Amino acid sequence: MSAYFDYNATTPLNPAAREAWLKASEKHWYNPSSLYREAGMTSQVLESARERLADLLGAEPERVIFTSGATESNNTLFAGLSRCLPPDGCVAISTIEHPCVREAARAWLGRGRVIEIPVDTQGVVQPATLKQILEVNKPALVSIMAANNESGVLQPWQEHLQLCRSQGVRFHTDAAQWIGKLESTALGSCDYVTGSAHKFGGSKGVGFLIAADADEAFPLLHGGPQEQNRRAGTENYPGIEAMVAALESVTPMLTEVAVNQAAMRDRFIHEMQVRFAGLRVIGERAPRLWNTVLMVMPQHDNLKWLTRLTRLGFAISTGSACSTGKEGSSVVVQALGASWEELRRVVRVSGGLQTTEQEWQDLAAAFVEAGQTLDAGGRPGI
Repeated sequence: MSAYFDYNATTPLNPAAREAWLKASEKHWYNPSSLYREAGMTSQVLESARERLADLLGAEPERVIFTSGATESNNTLFAGLSRCLPPDGCVAISTIEHPCVREAARAWLGRGRVIEIPVDTQGVVQPATLKQILEVNKPALVSIMAANNESGVLQPWQEHLQLCRSQGVRFHTDAAQWIGKLESTALGSCDYVTGSAHKFGGSKGVGFLIAADADEAFPLLHGGPQEQNRRAGTENYPGIEAMVAALESVTPMLTEVAVNQAAMRDRFIHEMQVRFAGLRVIGERAPRLWNTVLMVMPQHDNLKWLTRLTRLGFAISTGSACSTGKEGSSVVVQALGASWEELRRVVRVSGGLQTTEQEWQDLAAAFVEAGQTLDAGGRPGI
C-alpha cells in the first residue's frame, strides 16, 4: 500500500504501545484480582495506568472505568441511565453522533425518549440551539461528540458543557476522534467522557468511560467486582498499558502536528478543487480536525472511487466504517440536508500523525488518475 488515509477508522499500533504491551504481557500477565504477590504487583501497575490516563485527560483517577472500547462505554452510560431515569425522562443527542451513541441511546431508552439536536449547515451544534432544547425539553443528559468521525468538524463542547451546567444537566462527550489528535486535558471537566484506544495508536478492544462521580456505578456487564464493581471481567492490563503509553507518546507533539498537518490537508483540498470542478468539502468553513476531509465528488459513486484508489495503493473510506446500508450511511451528510444521490458520491480521507506532504500530494494525483479511468468507462489501462 502506497499510503493509508483511513486513520479515523483505526490506527496502526504505536511503537511505544507495542513495547508497553509486550513488557506488560511478559511481566504482569497475572490476574490483578488475585491475592498473591505477583497479582498484587499487577494491580498496582494497573492503578498506575489509571492515574496516568486520568492525568492526560484532566480527570480524577477514581472516575476512570476501563472497558473494551467506546462502544461498550457508550452502551454502559445509556444502560445505566435507562435504570434511573423517570418514565418521562429523556436525553438529547446531536444528529451527527456516531452509531455507538445514537443506537445505544435508542436501544436502551427507546426512540421516543431520545431528542435529536440539529446542527447548522457546517455540522456544528450551535449553543443557542442547545439552550432552546435545554429549556423546552429539559433532558437529563446531553451527549455531543467532541469531533466528528466523518467530517472532522469540531464542536464547541466546552460551551455546551457550561450551558448544561447552568441548567443542572449532565454532559457527555464521545471523544474517540478528539483524543490523540488534539490537546485533551480539559476533557475531564465533562461529566462523562468515552474513548477508544485504537483511534490513537493503542490496541483494539480497550477503551474507557470517565464517570461523573467516583462512586457512580451502572455496570453493563454482570459478574465479578472488578473496576470497583463498575465493570465485570478481568482487566486487560497489557491493553490498558498500551493505550496509556500510546497517548503519552503522541500528546507532546500534538500542537506542532496540528499546524503542519492542517497545512498539508489544505493544500490537498486546493489541489482537489482545482482538478475536480464542483467538488464540495463538508464542513469546510467550520473548525475541523487537522487530518480529515469529507468530500462530495462531482461524479461517480464513492465505491468506484474507493475501488480504483485501492488498486493504486491508497486506502480511503466512503464515510464512517461503522455506518452500513442506506439507514446508517453518512449521517453527517444526511444531517446537512444532502440528497441520496450526493450520499453516493461521498468519500472520506483521514491522515495520521506521520502522514507526509508527499503522501498527500500522491493521493491527489491518484484521484486524478482514478478519475480519468472512471471517465473512460472504468476500463483498466485507459
